[in-house]
Amino acid sequence: MTFQRIVVALLLLIVAGISAIGYFEWRIAVQARTLKAFVEGYVFNEAVMACEQAKSSTPFKWNGGKSTSVIGLNSVKPDKYNVFASYTLVADGVYCDYDPIKRKAEIGASFLERE
Repeated sequence: MTFQRIVVALLLLIVAGISAIGYFEWRIAVQARTLKAFVEGYVFNEAVMACEQAKSSTPFKWNGGKSTSVIGLNSVKPDKYNVFASYTLVADGVYCDYDPIKRKAEIGASFLERE
């Protein structure tokens, strides 16, 4: 009888632990989505202005574009110490990568091939 009580108690502890882990993981995921949405909203206007003013043979026209979409905030970690962020917009098939840290836009650039 004592063995059964110990097994049931351990099972309940395991279920409670897994439930707590799931709850905290969900809370952190919600906070991360909220933070990402805030950052994307903060960067959006700067990205549009920088992309429209960037010098390129292919013009980027967000305002007045027929087909526009936001790919969003991306990041690449090429090594242990560096993280490169990019906010990508597409207008009429023209890609624009905006670097929110350097506040620079590159039209038609592939984010993964940046220096």
